[in-house]
Amino acid sequence: MPELPEVEALTDFLTEHLVGRRVVRVLPVAISVLKTYDPPVTALEGAEVTAVRRYGKFLDLETDGGLHLVTHLARAGWLQWKDRLPDGPPKPGKGPLALRVALETGEGFDLTEAGTQKRLAVYVVRDPGEVPGVARLGPDPLADDFDEARFAALLKDERRQLKGALRDQSLIAGVGNAYSDEILHAAKMSPFKLAASLTPDETHHLYEALRTTLTEAVERSRGVAAGRLKAEKKSGLRVHGRTGEPCPVCGDTIREVSFSDSSLQYCPTCQTGGKPLADRRLSRLLK
Repeated sequence: MPELPEVEALTDFLTEHLVGRRVVRVLPVAISVLKTYDPPVTALEGAEVTAVRRYGKFLDLETDGGLHLVTHLARAGWLQWKDRLPDGPPKPGKGPLALRVALETGEGFDLTEAGTQKRLAVYVVRDPGEVPGVARLGPDPLADDFDEARFAALLKDERRQLKGALRDQSLIAGVGNAYSDEILHAAKMSPFKLAASLTPDETHHLYEALRTTLTEAVERSRGVAAGRLKAEKKSGLRVHGRTGEPCPVCGDTIREVSFSDSSLQYCPTCQTGGKPLADRRLSRLLK
């Protein structure tokens, strides 16, 4: 799933390639991708892109007509830039293509989504705040005003485990499954530790890990072409998606805890005092 660093890199890439250029066609291929119908997507045709912004994991294209094309790539969505779009309209079908945006220059991009769970979402709105997911976003962890005191205030009464708290978009915007694993590994904290139980010193270490992990990921992704961002993300991850591999810090074997629709990875030595966490789904399968 694209998270804050990848969407930030896409924002930079599209700022360079889209701003100042005019949209000539917006072609929804999978109707399920459209979450709004008034204004219609055709209202964007003829408009010039004036800015590209990020809100958490949402991507916002602003036009001179006052309309915004807001996209959430969800778990399996992606943006594929084309220096030259294919001639003729795309054919509806069972392929990954969900929506195509064509520019007057012949360039453009496709929004695609792999798999059967179609969650990629596109909105055409007059204000990004009209998108429910944007309206309920918490603060951006890389914003200048997101200091340690603000972070501590968010966690003070938070009774959930750290893994769940970090992934909650209404608490902190932009962190998903992968980077929450990376942040907790950098902070040397168990994903099951209760957020409200952190001492001031632990809160400081987690805040530093949050800011550093995301900042470094953004810097690694900056300037990378849109088509290579997925590979760049994977190459920079230390624990997420690396079950069974040695921890790059201590050499212990990276472990996994599975849930119904996701999993987390962690290092026992670095994060849990050497004790493996209970994997309840795996335990049930072994009974």
